[in-house]
Amino acid sequence: MSATDPMFELELVLAPKGSRDAGQVLYRQLRAAILEGRLAAGAKLPATRKSASFFGISRNTAVEVYDRLLDGGYVVGRRGSGTYVAERRASASPPLGPDTGATAGRRLNPFWLRPDVTDAMGFWQDPPARPAAPDALLVDFRPALVDSRLFPHEVFRRVSAKALRGLQRKPASLKSPQGNQGNFALRAAIIDHIALTRAVACQTTDVLVTSGAQQAFDLLARALVTSGETVVAVEDPGYPPLRVPFAAAGATIVPVGVDEEGLIVEQLPAGVGIICVTPSHQFPLGMAMSMRRRQALVAFAREHGAVIIEDDYDGEFRYDGSPLEALRTSSSTDVVFYVGTFSKCMLPSLRLGFIVAPEWAMRTLIAAKNALDWHCSTQMQVGMAVFVADGHLARHVRKMRDLYRLRRQLLLESLNGELSDWLEPIPSFYGMHVAAFARAGLDLEQKSKILLGQNVKMHALGRYYLGPNVREGLIFGYGAADVSEITHGLSALTRLLRGAEQSSAAYEVARGA
Repeated sequence: MSATDPMFELELVLAPKGSRDAGQVLYRQLRAAILEGRLAAGAKLPATRKSASFFGISRNTAVEVYDRLLDGGYVVGRRGSGTYVAERRASASPPLGPDTGATAGRRLNPFWLRPDVTDAMGFWQDPPARPAAPDALLVDFRPALVDSRLFPHEVFRRVSAKALRGLQRKPASLKSPQGNQGNFALRAAIIDHIALTRAVACQTTDVLVTSGAQQAFDLLARALVTSGETVVAVEDPGYPPLRVPFAAAGATIVPVGVDEEGLIVEQLPAGVGIICVTPSHQFPLGMAMSMRRRQALVAFAREHGAVIIEDDYDGEFRYDGSPLEALRTSSSTDVVFYVGTFSKCMLPSLRLGFIVAPEWAMRTLIAAKNALDWHCSTQMQVGMAVFVADGHLARHVRKMRDLYRLRRQLLLESLNGELSDWLEPIPSFYGMHVAAFARAGLDLEQKSKILLGQNVKMHALGRYYLGPNVREGLIFGYGAADVSEITHGLSALTRLLRGAEQSSAAYEVARGA
């Protein structure tokens, strides 16, 4: 075999050398391997001229075996390339034994079987829109999505390639696990970025690089929660996937209401140990936490020995008013953990985020991170570091801020215009979505399902509540929907609401008659 031969290390039980049944035995072995999936679709079989080396049979015998496999549809031949395992339709799963379900339930941690957990972690897995013609318009109003077409991919590829060439010349030095909290250049770029955009002052030693915000929540849960003892307060409505790591660590999750000033501090239970908030742009309602509430929240945390986790998921995008500082300021570094991400200002697929943590917690957080995956991709980190340090991120954010401002204005004009009879927009100056409360008794969850059938994806507010659904509303994300798509989606929503209103009026007339 040469270095160019395909890897073929399938275990076969072949006939003894010289046996007349050698071809039949090989055929049965290869056929069984294909049917059982041990030879996957697309796998290349050894060339017949190499049959003696691979199978211990002559080339003529191997040709006969391959021809039989070809006639049975198990393989396909590609002229000038070779013989490959054919694609096969998936067969039905074998019937489960009478004890399979019970056995699985005993082996799996029951926490991960709870409906509330599976629903929260499947938060973005909406039913597919109806099959549409190739030119049909699909509108996606779901929040926190990013239009990847607008990202400067070529620039990022160029700076990443440059960084990778540097790694090839001088590989990253190995460090002890306890000291591996992320690439130094990236952490330096992060502190410059958040100082400029969010007024967060910190040092590189305060930053831990994570695989996105979700891993940051998981690390904080591992480091801060004592199972069966810790109480975690979350905004209600809020972001469902955030709750799961804390519940999985054994915390008791308590929903706390929000109003026009943000989290209602007066509703926090006295025994709370962790308070999770989105103060700059409440998710999903959108309001900013007032200065009065911010001061009260920090004072409450200190008085009760609690900590605050600040999720600043899209704070780079401000449209009106004065810049709003993050909750983590120089006077609150002892109690606030700041979680940031590049998913919203760049791409979710990059899977890079960070925690700015108090000094007393960093050593434990690094240990928890190292227990999960040691560190994030070195190549991705060094590429991101150059992208941020060279100003490419700032330019991209400025571009997207102008673009989002236009989309937001279009949404607000519609909500204050033709949709104003049914919806009331919630004031908001940050972020990538607008939320609106329903003015009347509308079943917006049912309306969102109807819209999905029209290729318009939109979240009703009910899915964000942990406690009772206090108010009906809709969320309008504009990160992945351009102007034409927004216009189309708003028209579909207006027709739906107007039609429902006319049907209701006709019903009342009929009842009166």
